[in-house]
Amino acid sequence: MNFTLHQLKVFSVIVQNKSITKAAEELNMTQPAASIQLKNFQDQFDIPLTEVIGRQLYITDFGREIHAIAESILNQVETIDYKTHAFKGLLSGKLRISVVSTGNYVMPYFLNGFLKQHPEIDLMMDVSNKTNVIKDLEQNEVDFSLVTVSPEHLDLYEEPIMINKLHLVAAGSNSLDSEILKNKSIFKKIPLIYREEGSGTRFTMQQFFAKEHIEPKVKLELTTNEAIIQAVVADIGMSIVSLLSIKNELSQNELKIIPVKGLPLESQWKLIWLKKKSLSPVALAFLDYVRQEKEKVYKDYFKWMERY
Repeated sequence: MNFTLHQLKVFSVIVQNKSITKAAEELNMTQPAASIQLKNFQDQFDIPLTEVIGRQLYITDFGREIHAIAESILNQVETIDYKTHAFKGLLSGKLRISVVSTGNYVMPYFLNGFLKQHPEIDLMMDVSNKTNVIKDLEQNEVDFSLVTVSPEHLDLYEEPIMINKLHLVAAGSNSLDSEILKNKSIFKKIPLIYREEGSGTRFTMQQFFAKEHIEPKVKLELTTNEAIIQAVVADIGMSIVSLLSIKNELSQNELKIIPVKGLPLESQWKLIWLKKKSLSPVALAFLDYVRQEKEKVYKDYFKWMERY
């Protein structure tokens, strides 16, 4: 074996992106250069690390095992870099976080102060639906995930951050009688807009409807929170959404909250990470920052939610 750290890095990024082209872009390399590094690394093994079916690159089972080892080696190298910078009074390395889409209204406020304290840190934040976020965590591609609903099949640590409130909202111009709207039977009458399957918001909504023995009248499904908000503003239907995501629409009277009994639904935003994962010094520093600063961050940026 005579592989280099650069080859390990290229292979690791290719596995994470499942694409040589995307990996090359992330590494600021040409696609042919990345392909050569992958070939040179592959030549040291008798068993294939990858395979191409059609035009899609797939990682073999053996490739995934080698990737796990490569990640461990690269993490140790990052630790060496960290120790060097720490000796100089600096913290450096990469922080990887996956965030469910609505969590994009939360996480930047926790990252802001941390990154200002440690400008040498590189951030990779992936915003997706709950299914993809949990997949990233399960495959050990991130340090933390931000969710409101934890997967039951993984052995995890959790750090609660702040409350999440889900309200029923309608267009500001909606003229339905307010007294009728307060009754939970409203869900059998109004056109309701759902998030797609796999969304944490949808899961919480479904739990509420099952508990109340309600069969809602579903108008349509949309794949992003932003699309739902715009559909509600256009008075296509109503939806249950995170209060965090509609601050501007409420202040501009484009949306209004419908005070139905049993709402708002409440859950907790929380950082989750694998118990088996050995957190890097950067990840540990971020976790300490969140624990120390979460009350201040809430007071500075989210206390407005208490009005609703």
